[in-house]
Amino acid sequence: MTEVFIGGVLGKMGRQVTAMMAETPDLTVVGGLAPAAAAPTAFPVFVQLDQIDVTADVWVDFTIPTAARENAEYALTHGMDVVIGTSGLTQADEAALGQLAQAKGKHALIVPNFAISAVLMMQFAAKAAKYFPDAEVVEAHHSDKLDAPSGTARATAKLISQARQHKPLAPHQDAPARGEWLDDVPVHALRLPGYVAQEEVLFGATGESLSIKQVSFDRSSFMAGVALAVRQVAKLPAALTIGLDSLL
Repeated sequence: MTEVFIGGVLGKMGRQVTAMMAETPDLTVVGGLAPAAAAPTAFPVFVQLDQIDVTADVWVDFTIPTAARENAEYALTHGMDVVIGTSGLTQADEAALGQLAQAKGKHALIVPNFAISAVLMMQFAAKAAKYFPDAEVVEAHHSDKLDAPSGTARATAKLISQARQHKPLAPHQDAPARGEWLDDVPVHALRLPGYVAQEEVLFGATGESLSIKQVSFDRSSFMAGVALAVRQVAKLPAALTIGLDSLL
């Protein structure tokens, strides 16, 4: 049995993860962190880190960027492995968490997207980039998402850049309508009500084009990836790992 503590337990993702784990025999939630007190639950919910009086095998974080690093540092220094689903952490945050995980002999995993289809989309995009260096990323999320572009879009752009064997033919343009250039890949972010998460990577070459698209219609699409991450995080190196593909 893997015991889990959830940061952001009363948020949309936190509630979905709690419901999933309630129906998963080998995973159990032993506590949660939320910005306000909750109605009675099957486990204690704390408002501040210094109030926590339970421990777990894995801390799962679905909060906000400004809180996720502090939460992860608390977890790592209190004997827990960490799975972070919160996007928007800086490179400095990632470096600090990696150093702390290594020092404590614990495992930290940052996952830009828990949907298996999204992980496969990024892998397919990296493969295509070897032959189609000209690419653009368009991602759309719900209107409450704080960061833009998404962690998934940033990770996709990085993979495309690393996989390219030739420079793009299209010239770099700084016009705002051309999106944000990440690793020399234009990335466009949409925030609209009615969406959950989707991303499309469009490739163009002389006389042909290729598009790869992934859509999450409901947050339930992330649950298989969350369960996989929680079960397998301890098998990763005692450091920081980024991406669910490391477990596939």
